[in-house]
Parts: sequence; C-alpha cells; structure tokens
Amino acid sequence: MTAPEVGPIGLGCASIGNLYREMSGADAAGTLQAAWDGGSRYFDTAPHYGLGLSERRLGRFLADRPRDGFLVSTKVGRLLVENPDYSDGDTDDEGFAVPATLKRQWDPSEAGIRRSLEESLTRLGLERADIVYLHDPDAYDLAAGIEQGLPVLEKLRSEGTVDAVGVGANSAETLLACVEAAELDYIMLSGCYTLLDQPAAHELLPACLAKGVQVINVGVYATGILAQPQVPARAHYKYAPASADIQAKAARIAGICERFGTDLPTAAVHFSLRHPAVAAVVAGASSAAQAEQNAARIQAQVPEELWTALATEELIPHGS
Repeated sequence: MTAPEVGPIGLGCASIGNLYREMSGADAAGTLQAAWDGGSRYFDTAPHYGLGLSERRLGRFLADRPRDGFLVSTKVGRLLVENPDYSDGDTDDEGFAVPATLKRQWDPSEAGIRRSLEESLTRLGLERADIVYLHDPDAYDLAAGIEQGLPVLEKLRSEGTVDAVGVGANSAETLLACVEAAELDYIMLSGCYTLLDQPAAHELLPACLAKGVQVINVGVYATGILAQPQVPARAHYKYAPASADIQAKAARIAGICERFGTDLPTAAVHFSLRHPAVAAVVAGASSAAQAEQNAARIQAQVPEELWTALATEELIPHGS
C-alpha cells in the first residue's frame, strides 16, 4: 500500500489538548480552522495529549469534512486507564492542564495497541487512522517496543486496519534502531534535525532514504529559541534554558537571515524540509495567530544564497 502524502506542513495537536495551559474549546476550534485555512491537511494527535482531549477536539473539528480530504495520525503505546488516586482538583502531572481522572499505562502488546487504537478512533469519531506511530518507546522500554510493538503495527498495516505505520521519538538513536528493526513507512523525528543541530543527519536520515522511510520533522523551532525573529534573552532550547553558546549561534543565524530578507523562524521551517528524507514539517500552534504564522512561513520564499552563507560561516553543514 502506498503511504499517504502528508507534506509540506501539518498541525501538531498537543496544544489543543491543553499543553501547559488551558485552552477554551472555541480557541481550539479557531486554531484548527486557521491551520486548515492555511493549507494544512495533516493533523497529528495522541492519547497522551491532554489525556484524550486533543483527539476529541480534533474529531469534532473534522466531523463535517470529507474523509478523503485530510490525514490523521495518532499514537499507540500509552493506554489511558482510570486513575484510582484521583482527587478533586488534581491535574495531569505530564504538562497538560486537564483533570487527572485518567493516567497513562505503557502497553506495547497486541491487545494493548489494538485497544489504544480503537479508543483513539472512538474519541476521533473516525473509522480509521491514516498513520499510527508507536509513541516514545524509549521513555518506557525500547526493547519491548521493538520486539512487541513494531510487529503489531506491521500486522495492522497488512490487515488494512491502518494505511501506514511508524515510530515517534525525541532520539535519533531510538529511531534508527526502530528503522533497522521493522518495515516502517514513517518516523516522527522530534528536535533532531533543526537549523541549530542535526544529529539525525549522520546515520538516521541516510538509513531512512535507503529504506524508503519518510520523515515527519517536528520540534523545528527547537522548543522556542528559533520561534522569534530575534533570539529572546531567556530563550529555551530542548526544554531547558539555552546556554550562552547556543544563544550566540542562534543570534548569528538570525543576523544572516535578516541580511537575506528573511527571519529566523521562517528559515527554521524551510531548513527542516531541505533534507530529501523529510516529507513534511509538523508544527504546533497554541492560537489561531500561531497557526497563521506557520502557514505564512511555509509559503514564504527563502533565497538559496542564505544556505550557502550559513554553510560558509560553518553554522550549518555544507550541502544542507
């Protein structure tokens, strides 16, 4: 079966699951609508995002749209189960502003993966998902994910239950192990091929090209430091305060971008699509305005000379 076409940009739906802060239902719908109006037809979600809230909100938004007009990916590996320790007022302890009535339970078994997918489809109101990823197996048990979870995903694809399968993770090493162990259609690569840092370029991306695995590149703003035209004084990089060296490198890149008539976040998006293994960028948005910004950046023109200048200054690899 031919894998679905996803590019060049999709919407990551963690924020509509109340990532870090509460978002109203109206604002979530507005964010989804802005992404749709900007051309996004690929939406990535997961049970993890708001303990199912992201999937429910995405499902409501897509309910009146033709099923062949969009692509949805969700994730398996984390079941949502009742939280016996819940007390009134408890909120989720993994960064989502939702009541902690449920908790996550790692289960890469066939029964667990089938149950997870079935429950996701119920929340989404869909009969099928286009792509299903094993979610962060290295955060729990990478060996079990590879030995148990990946064969189940391949089985689901062979049955026609899903169109395409993959793995999503924050580690290039984890994803390389999975690419080598299974016949995947996609990987979702988080924060490992950005304008600041490209650890995935050494082994993972060549392996994906060799095996025909398409890469969905996420985290392209490097958790914040590349998200604004000027590097903020208290920038974050990989979920922590950026070091002085990283801030200085980002500021140098920003200055060169300005010389060539573009800005740092626009260059970050375009750079993240340049590798031939990358099929799409998936960017999150916590408001309609951010979704509109993402669309404008992907549609902007970036001169080829910018990449030559950055490589000459040894800020990106030559040939990037």
